[in-house]
Amino acid sequence: MSVDLGSEWMKIALVKPGVPMEIVLNKESRRKTPVAVCLKENERLFGDSALGVAVKNPMVVYRFLQSILGKTADNPQVAQYQKHFPEHQLLRDEKRGTHLQVCSTLQRNFWQPIKDAVITVPAYFNQAERRAVLQAANIAGLKVLQLINDNTAVALNYGVFRRKDINSTAQNILFYDMGSGSTTATIVTYQTVKTKESGTHPQLQIRGVGFDRTLGGFEMELRLRDHLAKLFNEQKKSKKDVRENLRAMAKLLKEAQRLKTVLSANAEHMAQIEGLMDDIDFKAKVTRSEFEALCEDLFDRVPGPVKEALAAAEMSMDEIEQVILVGGSTRVPKVQDVLLKAVGKEELSKNINADEAAAMGAVYQAAALSKAFKVKPFLVRDAAVFPIQVEFSRETEEEDGIKTMKHNKRILFQRMAPYPQRKVITFNRYMDDFVFYINYGDLSFLGEQDLKVFGSQNLTMVKLSGVGSSFKKHSDAESKGIKAHFNMDESGVLILDRVSNLVLDFKTDAEKPEEKSDAEKVEETEADKKSKPQKKSKISEDITVELEVNDVLDPSTEDMEVLQDLTDRDLEKQEREKTLNSLEAFIFETQDKMYQDEYLAVVTEEEKEQITGKLSEASNWMDEEGYTAGTKELKEKLSELKKLCKAMFFRVEERKKWPDRLAALDSMLNHSTIFLKSVRLIPEGDQIFTEVELKMLERVINETMTWKNETVAEQEKLSPTEKPVLLSKDIEAKHSFLDREVNYLLNKAKFAKPKPKDKAKDKNTTSTENSNANSTANSTEDAEKVIPPKTEEVKPAEEPPTAEEKEETILELNPAENTDTGNSQSTNHPDISVDAKSFQN
Repeated sequence: MSVDLGSEWMKIALVKPGVPMEIVLNKESRRKTPVAVCLKENERLFGDSALGVAVKNPMVVYRFLQSILGKTADNPQVAQYQKHFPEHQLLRDEKRGTHLQVCSTLQRNFWQPIKDAVITVPAYFNQAERRAVLQAANIAGLKVLQLINDNTAVALNYGVFRRKDINSTAQNILFYDMGSGSTTATIVTYQTVKTKESGTHPQLQIRGVGFDRTLGGFEMELRLRDHLAKLFNEQKKSKKDVRENLRAMAKLLKEAQRLKTVLSANAEHMAQIEGLMDDIDFKAKVTRSEFEALCEDLFDRVPGPVKEALAAAEMSMDEIEQVILVGGSTRVPKVQDVLLKAVGKEELSKNINADEAAAMGAVYQAAALSKAFKVKPFLVRDAAVFPIQVEFSRETEEEDGIKTMKHNKRILFQRMAPYPQRKVITFNRYMDDFVFYINYGDLSFLGEQDLKVFGSQNLTMVKLSGVGSSFKKHSDAESKGIKAHFNMDESGVLILDRVSNLVLDFKTDAEKPEEKSDAEKVEETEADKKSKPQKKSKISEDITVELEVNDVLDPSTEDMEVLQDLTDRDLEKQEREKTLNSLEAFIFETQDKMYQDEYLAVVTEEEKEQITGKLSEASNWMDEEGYTAGTKELKEKLSELKKLCKAMFFRVEERKKWPDRLAALDSMLNHSTIFLKSVRLIPEGDQIFTEVELKMLERVINETMTWKNETVAEQEKLSPTEKPVLLSKDIEAKHSFLDREVNYLLNKAKFAKPKPKDKAKDKNTTSTENSNANSTANSTEDAEKVIPPKTEEVKPAEEPPTAEEKEETILELNPAENTDTGNSQSTNHPDISVDAKSFQN
């Protein structure tokens, strides 16, 4: 599956055998789910269930958490979140310096558990934010195939459905995505490329990315909310300030969200809320021009991401063929007007699903990564938005003999460098243990506020020990330097794979491979698989690497225990609700059945009164105590009622099954009898069945017929209220046994070889004799040709067929034909089955 994890909404898409790609509906049958969690009285609610609590009790519902994902306590976006949601008291975690660790638990009711997923993240997510998402997925029990940038997923979705339009000529397209929390502009180049491995395929390459972390629909809704609060205070219907009432402000935010959508299609609209505060209703007219005036400074920021994307790609708007709108907030008319003027195009393209494109692109990538599916290749070259470099200091000696420390920087990944990609940095002048740093590169393209939000620019400090001893061990060889192997994987996460010391053997004048320990033989360590750098691991026999990572937020044991406790409570709650619903449904459905004729026919008056009384008693108990009862008590009540009604349900179900099962058995008996009569007509010289086999079939037919007649007669003597002696499972067993016996003989006939003809004693046989022979002896044709029987349908009988009947019925078997009854009960001979129609007129 794919998970498009937005700031306000989450969309999930699925691919499975027989179903190419589809958006999954949630339990409310909606195509998107709010990213919201409610923590109330040791109980968790997700999505729409959590959002339903937000108006009544906003203090326990957390939303728009993406903006503070992986942030430290002093980050400006944490302060901004606190300003937007003053009802939440964010406490500093002294161990990690963070406010929150987000766990997005995805629980879907599919036919089978789904663990493999591709998750979208904003293109501007740095290493800390990406690792935080991977940790949340790990806690939720998901196997992340890849983190894919949401703008890349959109571009992939667009390209996949326009594969035929892509050729060797480069096409540049700008995707402008304004969602609820942020805005991203992406320049993508499409063209076909030739690869050594698989030939010519279409490819998309991310050329430039510009973004605004806080420009989105949510900020517009907050402006509208505050405007509505101002209008309510001006009406002076209450002496209190509505802005101090958390519940009232939550109601105003919900109305502001609705109002923003309506004003996108209407010039004005009436905002109204019943019982906003102190049972006072609120009603006020808001115009689109008022809304645009409130958000004027936001609209001024609309062209910003486009300019950044063009600068990053080193392109101009003249090179862009079209601008495509993505994201729900691009539906605001003013956004489109400002953007159209900024890009200088005739129109903005809307030929993509603005809400679901990212989820559908990500699920295509999930199918491509999975071994269970085969998809047409579409090459993706993503780009790193932030440059990364290696920094280290080394002591140098000047000409005058003075030693100084020289600080060096080496670029690992330039801005907009494609990934996945591996890089190796070689340290040539270190003969002893040393330290180097992995940091972000030049971020001058970010504004002052963006730099503050970005957080620490230092990623990792790497301490190498054992370097000196490694050189001493290989003192007779020339060192090729200390090599650090880096990998930026498909998720855009940087990993230090290993550090090694390569030496040159003077005797062979060739590179001598270093002796590798078990830890180094596996290049991708267990820590790397989880996208978390290892704290202390022996990379080679000689060199030990110790990492101090600044951006990894490891969940503590206490965190995990709390999360597990909440998960256990969720499962317990689900089990209770499931049992409660089952009990409630059983009571109502069974009460209804007690008025239906088919149920009344199989119960005595005494049984009816007993069952009706117990159901009524259970219904009353449900109204008084059932909805607060525990799971165990509910299960016991349901089990008691099912046990009471079990006999009645059994009698009804048996009577429903009798007609079809008996008709099938009669048909099988009829066809088997005709088959037996037919095979007995084969001349003795051409007979392929033994007398024992034919006697066995005859015995099974007679025994089955006798059992059926006697059991049906015995059942007819019983009252419908008594336990039946004619059971559907017994009828099915008799049918299956007879079917196997017939199929055995048919299978033998299919593979039997025709007996050879007798050689003529006199080669000079007269034509008269030949004519007589052809008219009287035809045993070979009897064995090879099939002639349909001309008789009417013969019913099974205990007596063997008479001579007259034998003359009327002719057996026809064609070993080359494989007839099929469609009977699924035949198991011994799967290649052959009975075709009942071939034995009838």
